[in-house]
Amino acid sequence: MMILGLVRWMQPVHGYDVRRELLSWSADKWANVQPGSIYHALRKLTDEGLLRTVSVEQVGARPARTTYEVTPKGEDEFETLLRAQWWQVHESPDPFAVAFSFLPAMPRDEAAAALRNRANLLRAGVESMRASLDSDWVRNRKPVHVGWMFELWLARAEAETAWCERIAERIESGVSYLPAGMERAEGWSGWTDTDTK
Repeated sequence: MMILGLVRWMQPVHGYDVRRELLSWSADKWANVQPGSIYHALRKLTDEGLLRTVSVEQVGARPARTTYEVTPKGEDEFETLLRAQWWQVHESPDPFAVAFSFLPAMPRDEAAAALRNRANLLRAGVESMRASLDSDWVRNRKPVHVGWMFELWLARAEAETAWCERIAERIESGVSYLPAGMERAEGWSGWTDTDTK
């Protein structure tokens, strides 16, 4: 959706300009659009009839530059994808959630330390986002909704920071990972509730 939307917004546009714009947005970090996959995606969208080639220009020994625009089919697809993202909640895969599901496999002191470290890393990100929000770059050179997106990321990071601190305290207090009596229940024998230093 990201590449299709950018072509729609900037058309007619060279693939190089799409790539440059996505990099300026740091889309590789928050939208999982990798710079090396952009040209492949443009060709694939063209093969699927969502984009069309407007022109191909060769200047000297430089690589040929293809200019793209969105087709009516691409316009419909963009509208469908856009509304699907606005009107639904999609959970992103989170490697941390996978690791956290095996909490009992970590020694308690290490798990608490890792959560506190995560909180510190999140705090650093929060400070960076606050600085960006207060900067001329966001306030005067970007559309207003870019600042609103930073506010969303800021709120999520602050909530996760508080959660990390709260769970680290519970782990350090020795709260059992399993409800009373469950540690001997069938299927839970591998989930120890002791420090495995």
